[in-house]
Amino acid sequence: MSQTFLPDDAATAELGASLARELVAGDIVLLEGDLGAGKTALARAIIRGLAGDAALEVPSPTFALVQPYDTPVGPVLHADLYRLGDPREVDELGLLDNPKAIVLVEWAARAPEIVAAATVVVELAIPPGGEGRLVSVTRLT
Repeated sequence: MSQTFLPDDAATAELGASLARELVAGDIVLLEGDLGAGKTALARAIIRGLAGDAALEVPSPTFALVQPYDTPVGPVLHADLYRLGDPREVDELGLLDNPKAIVLVEWAARAPEIVAAATVVVELAIPPGGEGRLVSVTRLT
């Protein structure tokens, strides 16, 4: 698995737009990395790409747990499971209910059934020195 260096926010937005072009209905995308690694920033870029709207407001789903979007390519769900109290609570979120939805999930390790359903894994890391981000993308299916 190779890593790509993203030097700044513009590079992150470019990667998000590129990923948006590759995603298809039913993809479950895990966004992995430590706090501050850029998971939400990348999710915003992907959602804006899927929506075809670079100015779309994309709030963090940290408190709502899930933010839904209607896009030209179909429904998109952006979930942040960091605050999930119990893995069984994920069933109530409906992340796997619509086989046509593209689902972006931060902190998916808190819900094993989401990890098991994943089709794409994006790993983000803060490199030594803290500048930019390292990213790797793996398609599982």
